[in-house]
Amino acid sequence: MVPINRAGWPFIAIFAILAVVGASYSQPLGWIGFLVTAWSIYFFRDPERVTPAREGLVISPADGLVQTVGRSTPPPELGLPDVPYNRVSIFMDVFDVHVNRIPIAGRVTASHYRPGKFVNAALDKASEHNERHSVALLTPDGVRIGVVQIAGLVARRISCDLHENQDVRTGQRYGLIRFGSRLDVFLPAEIAIMVAPGQHAYAGETVLADLRSTESSRTGEYR
Repeated sequence: MVPINRAGWPFIAIFAILAVVGASYSQPLGWIGFLVTAWSIYFFRDPERVTPAREGLVISPADGLVQTVGRSTPPPELGLPDVPYNRVSIFMDVFDVHVNRIPIAGRVTASHYRPGKFVNAALDKASEHNERHSVALLTPDGVRIGVVQIAGLVARRISCDLHENQDVRTGQRYGLIRFGSRLDVFLPAEIAIMVAPGQHAYAGETVLADLRSTESSRTGEYR
């Protein structure tokens, strides 16, 4: 049995109650309620992951499609230099695991929530206009990176358990977004990216970058 994230139990309970109430009125309503309850259990699943433990590795904070890899200026609330960073955008649809994990061990230097719109998270303008929660991390090697949870068209709640000056470790669970959303990871421009658009990333397992590598960024081909 795959564990269920604790944030999901209130929703599962509500849907289950509605299913019972609906069934008392008609069998079709009961079946609809049952299906919604089953989907809710599936959505809030929180599987264990095997996280690469070598220092310097940046691991994906989210499950989902690597949508874009390119240059972008980090949000100002992160307190990072106002210069283009390498940005990896990971889009989570409603069928992905939505539990977010710390990409690399270090200390939280900023944790900032900003309200905003709820346009489609797959659009590039979502990074600027949508509701978001931005976290800046300082690694033991002195590298500063940013991780931004972005609400989407359906998502209406961002959960982040981090606070400033908190020490975190790679693969640690730290938040969740409901229901379908996106995460942006900002890395210094000199750091090579090891994933390509179109790949599917897995939180806590997929290596996005290696701070100690000297190789160039990787590319991918559809085959």
